[in-house]
Amino acid sequence: MIIEQLYTNCLAEAAYYIESEGEAAIIDPIRETEPYLQKLGSRKAKLKYVFETHFHADFVSGHLDLAKKTGAEIVFGPLADPKYKIHSARDGEHFSVGKVRLKVLHTPGHTPESSCFLLVDENGKDHCVFTGDTLFVGDVGRPDLLDGVITKEELAGNLYDSLNNKIKTLADSVIVYPAHGPGSACGKNIGSETWSTIGLQKKTNYALQDMSKEKFTQLVAGDLSAPPSYFFNDASINKNGYANIDQVLEQNTKALSPEEFQKEIDKGALVLDNRNPEIFEKEFIPGSINIGLQGQFAIWAGTLIDIKQPLLIIAEQGKETESILRLARVGYENVKGILQGGIQHWKQKGMPLDSIQSISAEKFAQLIKANQPAILDVRKPSEYMQGHLEGAENSELAALNNNIDKLDKNQNYYVHCAGGYRSMIAASMLKAKGFKKIINVSGGYLGVMACLPKAQA
Repeated sequence: MIIEQLYTNCLAEAAYYIESEGEAAIIDPIRETEPYLQKLGSRKAKLKYVFETHFHADFVSGHLDLAKKTGAEIVFGPLADPKYKIHSARDGEHFSVGKVRLKVLHTPGHTPESSCFLLVDENGKDHCVFTGDTLFVGDVGRPDLLDGVITKEELAGNLYDSLNNKIKTLADSVIVYPAHGPGSACGKNIGSETWSTIGLQKKTNYALQDMSKEKFTQLVAGDLSAPPSYFFNDASINKNGYANIDQVLEQNTKALSPEEFQKEIDKGALVLDNRNPEIFEKEFIPGSINIGLQGQFAIWAGTLIDIKQPLLIIAEQGKETESILRLARVGYENVKGILQGGIQHWKQKGMPLDSIQSISAEKFAQLIKANQPAILDVRKPSEYMQGHLEGAENSELAALNNNIDKLDKNQNYYVHCAGGYRSMIAASMLKAKGFKKIINVSGGYLGVMACLPKAQA
């Protein structure tokens, strides 16, 4: 028996590969199929099933393309009713993969069709459970993604029943394999680990403690930040079907000359520059938004940019296809093209460039000691509450588009996050909106705190 977690940091998402006796199953695959096909080929295994724990909202699943290329059967739990052929499993139904079995546990709550898959090993022992978005390490799936079709309170009540009747009853030794890790917006505050055990979660996960359904509903459904708008689009895409990923890559990797690139800008396309922040800041096309490819690129693109917005891509040489692929993972396919030759070609044509000033954490710490500059902290409110610089204004990056009009364009803002990745995204957004006096704090809050006496925080 082989069980392998295939984790994609960009999405904070975990897919799973299961193999026994030459038969294989994959749970919650991401959109591109090549990694799975390579694994199957190298193992000389036949894919029998593609299991989906629910209609994912935060990424486009690869179940359709994978099934078409391998002949595998797509399996959802009860209540799934997509626009394509699937096996809609019964609660408690078993599926054999070699000498192991996967048992369907219908666990509505995150969504009505949400299901977990309990793996029973060749000795008949419950070995692990693939919990999808029902149970995370330290958290549970948010119950507010049905867009008013079912209230979050009703779904939270369903989740309470699912956890108490299906999950907490499993043996403490059963391994928990969730669909997401830290950074995902599918939970409130997912823990740093990507797997756990039922026993450990019963001890440490707030949602698995003994409490009334009313108390649970208040905890799980209360104080939820608004989900990224693309979540509703992706859930619909996963339910209704999508274009083949190979076609998307072919259509969206069109190379544009600087002149053609400018014409698309004039038509309203947004320049998404995914070079590293320290490279981007030195020179970029005016109006560009920087979301570095080295971070959670897809998640932040989905959070900050409308899914219908036409996009133009600037990437480091050799990273063009990866850029398109990672956007497609979250359903962003309206890409007009990529700047041929990159920013150097743009410069050679003598076309306009902009820049963002940065200050090191050490110099910024010295500046704070001397006076009180205007500080914009773009971390999450929870991060801000755990500790912040004196006088800092908190405007989290995820909501910056909604709050940008509340900021003073004439103010000289020093922008920081925890380490510098999010602050450059924010600085580029502010620049694009006409803010002229923006300074990015390299190294972020953590860097500054390492240079400051504790009394300054």
